[in-house]
Amino acid sequence: MSTQRWPEQSFALLQLFLWVSFSLTQEPLCRQIGDPEIPQLSRDGDFILGGVFYFHSSWKSIENNYTQKPPPLECISLNFREFQFAQAMLFAIEEVNNSSDLLPGISLGYKIYDTCGAITRSIKVALALNDGDESVSVASGGRCSRPVQVQAVMGETSSSPSTALATVIGAFHIPQISHFATCACLSDKTKYPSFLRTVPSDYYQSRALAHLVKHFGWTWVGAVRTNDDYGNNGMAAFTETAEQLGVCLEYSVSFFRTDPLEKIQKIIKTMKESTAKAIVAFLSHRDMEVLIHELSDHNLTGYQWVGSESWVFDSQIAAMDKKHILDGAIGLSIPKAQVSGLREFILDVRPLMSSNNELFTKFWEALFQCKFKKKQLTEFHKDCTGNEDLTGVENSFTDMSLMPILNNVYKGVYAVAHALHSVLSCNKTCNNNVKLDPYTILQHIQKIRFRTKEGDEVYFNENGDPAAKYEIINWQPRENGTVSFVRVGVYDASFPAGAQLNFQNTSITWTQSSPQVPVSVCSEKCRPGTRKVLQKGKPVCCYDCIRCAEGEISNSTDAVSCVRCPHESWSNARRDACVKKEAEFLSFEEIMGILLTSAALLGTSLTAAVALIFYRHRKTALVRANNSELSFLLLFSLTLCFLCSLTFIGRPSDWSCMLRHTAFGITFVLCISCVLGKTMVVLMAFKATLPGRNVMKWFGPVQQRLSVLGFTLVQVIICILWLSISPPFLSKNFKEFKDKIILECSLGSAVGFWAVLGYIGLLALLCFTFAFLARKLPDNFNEAKFITFSMLIFCAVWIAFIPAYVSSPGKFSVAVEIFAILASSFGLLICIFIPKCYVMLLKPEKNTKKNMMGNWAPKGF
Repeated sequence: MSTQRWPEQSFALLQLFLWVSFSLTQEPLCRQIGDPEIPQLSRDGDFILGGVFYFHSSWKSIENNYTQKPPPLECISLNFREFQFAQAMLFAIEEVNNSSDLLPGISLGYKIYDTCGAITRSIKVALALNDGDESVSVASGGRCSRPVQVQAVMGETSSSPSTALATVIGAFHIPQISHFATCACLSDKTKYPSFLRTVPSDYYQSRALAHLVKHFGWTWVGAVRTNDDYGNNGMAAFTETAEQLGVCLEYSVSFFRTDPLEKIQKIIKTMKESTAKAIVAFLSHRDMEVLIHELSDHNLTGYQWVGSESWVFDSQIAAMDKKHILDGAIGLSIPKAQVSGLREFILDVRPLMSSNNELFTKFWEALFQCKFKKKQLTEFHKDCTGNEDLTGVENSFTDMSLMPILNNVYKGVYAVAHALHSVLSCNKTCNNNVKLDPYTILQHIQKIRFRTKEGDEVYFNENGDPAAKYEIINWQPRENGTVSFVRVGVYDASFPAGAQLNFQNTSITWTQSSPQVPVSVCSEKCRPGTRKVLQKGKPVCCYDCIRCAEGEISNSTDAVSCVRCPHESWSNARRDACVKKEAEFLSFEEIMGILLTSAALLGTSLTAAVALIFYRHRKTALVRANNSELSFLLLFSLTLCFLCSLTFIGRPSDWSCMLRHTAFGITFVLCISCVLGKTMVVLMAFKATLPGRNVMKWFGPVQQRLSVLGFTLVQVIICILWLSISPPFLSKNFKEFKDKIILECSLGSAVGFWAVLGYIGLLALLCFTFAFLARKLPDNFNEAKFITFSMLIFCAVWIAFIPAYVSSPGKFSVAVEIFAILASSFGLLICIFIPKCYVMLLKPEKNTKKNMMGNWAPKGF
C-alpha cells in the first residue's frame, strides 16, 4: 500500500472511531434524511386519512448548480379548485365523525398536503404519508420500522402525479382513492395494486369520444392532447378505437403547459393548415387554459371542438373564451351530482384560517383581494380581517359547477369509512382492539357497496374503477354572452354495444352557432353504385369513388367493394340494385315478329287461294295432268309449312320447343315427298312412252300414296326417336349478352336435329335429281322444269341457312330459321303452282287436252 495515502486513511479511521463512540453514548434513532414535509391541514383522530392536492398550479423554475443543497420548491399561482376538493374531504370527514351509524365512537383525522402539481413533490409527500416526520428510537438489534401513519390517501387530482404517488405507496398497500385521475393506465393492478378511483377510467371515455365522433360522421379529425399520462394514454385509446370505427387522424399533436410558446404556436399553425374541421382535445383544464389564450390571439374560429371531461364542463374555461372560439363544443362530462350541505360548508372558509398557515393567508388575500395588516387602501386591495363573507363573491372558488368532482371526493372518504366500519366490526360500538394494516383496509374497500345520502351507489370493479357513465355536453351560447352547458345525451358503458350512446330530443348548437352538423371528412361519401378505392400513400379515410362494373352493384354508402348480381339478374343504370335480366325471344309484338307472322299468314292465304283455284278447275286438263291428288296434298303440306313457322314465334317452352322442330321436320318431309311423287310421276310418264315400257302400272295412285306415306313415316320415326332419347328443351343463354337472357330451344340431341335436316336434304336432293332428269320434256309439258327451279331455290335456301343460323345471335337465329322455312315454302308454291294458276285464270284457251299433249301423248294419260 502506498505511503502517500496514509493521511487519508488515518482520517477515515478517526471518523469511524468518533461515530462508534457517539453511538455508544446516545440512544439509537431513525431520522429522516432531508427536509420534512409539513401538512398544510391536519387534525388528530383515531384513524388518519391522507389528502394530496395541489393548492398551487405551478412553481418557480430554479436552475441547480449541484454545488449546494437545492432550495425548497417555491409554489406559485393559487388553484381555488383544489381548495374546493380539500373542503369536500373535510366535509365528508365531519359528517362521518358526527354520524352515529357509521364508525360510532371513532374519530377520523387528516393530513392534507400541497404538491404544487409537481411529481417530485408528490413522491416526497407519499413518503411523508407513509413514515411521518418524527424520529424513531430503535432498541439494540431492533429494526427501523413502524406502522404507517395514514389508513388511506385521497388524491391526487391529475393522472401523472397519481401514478407517482401510487407507485410509492402501492408498495406498502396503502389504499389511494383519486377523484379525478382518469388515465386508463392506473387500472393496471400489477403496477398500481392499491389504486382506486371514484371517477371513470379513460378506457371508457376514449372509446365514448371515438363513438361520438363517428356518430356525427367526422371521419377526418385533428387531435391535440396533454403531454402526460392523462393525455397520451387517453389519446392512444381514442386512436385505437377510432381506427376500428373508420375514423382517421389528420394530425395528433401534444404539449404541456410549461412548454415554450413556440411549440404551441406551431400547433396552431398545424391546425390552420389542416383540412379537418373537427378537433378532439384530450387536455387537462390547465393546458386548455394555455391553449385558449393562443387560439384567441390567432382568432382560430370555425372548428368543431370535441372535449374530454377535464375541461368540457369547466365554467372557468368557458369564461376565458372571450372570442367564443369553443362555442358549439361537444364532449363528455361526469354526471351532475348534488351533495346537500357541501356548498355551505365550502363557502365557510373561516375554519381554514384557524390553522394560522401562510398558505391559507395567501388564499384568503387572493379570495377577497385584500392584504392582512395593511392600512392603506389601494385600487385593488383592502384590509383583511379574517371575518369576510363570501356572499356575493364570484370567482372559481364560489363556482359550484365542479360539484360532480366534489362528489367524487365525498364518495372516496365514505368508501374508506365504510371499509373501516367493516374491519372494526362496528355495530353500536367499534372494536378498537383490531390491529389494522393497510392491506386489510384495501381488501375491504375493494368489496364495499353502499349508497350515499343522495342515492348514489358506490362500488369498485376488479380494476378499482367505478361504473362508467357520462353526460354528453354541448356548449350553447346565451344572449348575454355566456355559455350554457346543455346536456344532449348520455353514454353508459354498462349498456350493450351499439346502445351505449343515446341522444335526447335536444337541439345541438354547432361551431359558429350553426344548426347544421359540420362536415369533417377527407373524402365525400361514396354513393350507392360506387365503391371506395384508397388513395395511394394516404390514410384509409382518403379515397376515390369508382363506379361499379357492369353486373355489379353496391347498395350502401361507402361500400368497400361491389357485389356481383345473381345469375339471372343484372345491375341497373345506377349500379345500386340488381334487376331481373330481360328475357329475349322473338315475340309477336316486335316488328320482326310481326313481319314474319304476316309473311306466314300471307303464304297460308296464298296456298289456300291456290287450293281454291285448283278445286274450281279440278276437271280441267291442266289439273288432271298434274295429278290433282298429289297437288292438293302438296298444297295442304305447304299450308302446314307456313303455319309451323308460327311455332317459332313467341315465348318458348319445353312443349313449343319439341313441337316446332318435329312439326317443321314432318311437314317439310310431307311436302318434299309430294313433290318427289309428282316428279316421279312425270318422269315415269315420260319413260312409259318408250316402246316396250309399262312403268306406270308400278307407279299408280296407290303407289304414289304409299310412297308419300313411307317417306313421311321415316321422318316421323326419326322424330319419335329424337323426342324419346333427348328431346329439345327450353334453355337460357347467359353468354351471348351480359344484360339479357336469351330464351332458346336447345336441340337436346344434335344427332336427332341433323338427322331430321339430313333426311329433308336427302329427299330434296333426290327430288332435284329426278326433276333434272326430266328437264328435256316437251315445252308444252313444263312440270319438271318448275319442280327443278323449286328444288334449286329450296336447296339454295337451306344451304345458306346453315352458316347464317350458326352465326346469328339470340332471336335472330330463330328468325333465320323462320325465313328459311318461309322462303323454301314460297319457292315451292310459286314455282310449282303459280304458272298453272296463270294458265287457268288468264290463259284458259291453253287449258285443253290437245294443248297439253302437243305432239306426244304419254301412255295412260
